[in-house]
Amino acid sequence: MFRQAASRVLFRSSAAARARPFSTDLAAAVSPDETFVEAWRKVIPNIEPPKTPLSFMTPRPATPSSIPSKLTVNFVLPYASELSTKEVDMVIIPASTGQMGVLPGHVATIAELKPGVMSVHEGDKVVKYFVSSGFAFVHSNSYADIIAVEAVPVDQIDPALVQKGLADFTQKLSSASTDLEKAEAQIGVDVHSALNSALTG
Repeated sequence: MFRQAASRVLFRSSAAARARPFSTDLAAAVSPDETFVEAWRKVIPNIEPPKTPLSFMTPRPATPSSIPSKLTVNFVLPYASELSTKEVDMVIIPASTGQMGVLPGHVATIAELKPGVMSVHEGDKVVKYFVSSGFAFVHSNSYADIIAVEAVPVDQIDPALVQKGLADFTQKLSSASTDLEKAEAQIGVDVHSALNSALTG
């Protein structure tokens, strides 16, 4: 009897899980939070309700039935948007697991970025950025959202300052006495070594 009850419960829960659509299969239209707005108007009828995050978001396009010819990229920093819904052929990002090429139709992925070069390929044109760290979110609908803490086009990097910074942080690392000083100096060495590689490679 216990087995029958357990199997019925497990069957129902697994059937419900299978029936639930994936987030990319949901309708693209965003409905306003009517419950919140109604509750707000009951409490404070003379003041307009504040906008929720959904008010500022554009709906994500549905997953196409065939692989599109272009990858749509959003590349943002805390203080600026470098690329906004830019259609490109490919992006190569410096993931913590190694260089990762993202083409249209790439499987949905989340990758941590390490200091390195991110290259955006559009036809014969290749634009390279040095990114310090961040995350890349690749969606199944051929959209990629890349969020970096700091980024700069490689052609704007001063090689003399990179060499000076690398020497300074190497000196700090050798003279560091506490774990905190060692960690800070090691981060500086890693970033400046990656900058140096970006300029020489």
